[in-house]
Amino acid sequence: MHAVREAYGNRCAFTGLKLINGGGRPEVQAAHIKAVAENGPDSIRNGLALSGTFHWLFDRGLLSVDDDHKILVAKTNVPDQIRGLLNADGKILAPEDQRYWPHPYYLKYHRNKRFKG
Repeated sequence: MHAVREAYGNRCAFTGLKLINGGGRPEVQAAHIKAVAENGPDSIRNGLALSGTFHWLFDRGLLSVDDDHKILVAKTNVPDQIRGLLNADGKILAPEDQRYWPHPYYLKYHRNKRFKG
């Protein structure tokens, strides 16, 4: 969803990276926090802008986010190279506009149903 990518300034929430291809398209993807297949809405507050690798890690429950936007990393199966790419302050890069911050309900859902912490 374009609105999610735009809310995050086309940057990956986990790394802060903003990669633009030669055609001007951002590499970042909109990732649902609570999947649409699990009745999650297609809304900005149920989304994170993530680069491909981090989208994959998030969907598989190897990364998650707490209510204070701290990045949670599963104890196993996450290579040190991935840990080294995460934002140095240990928190996601959230949208500047707080109205678009990830909703705590969806973050909790992801932690309880997906995260392999």
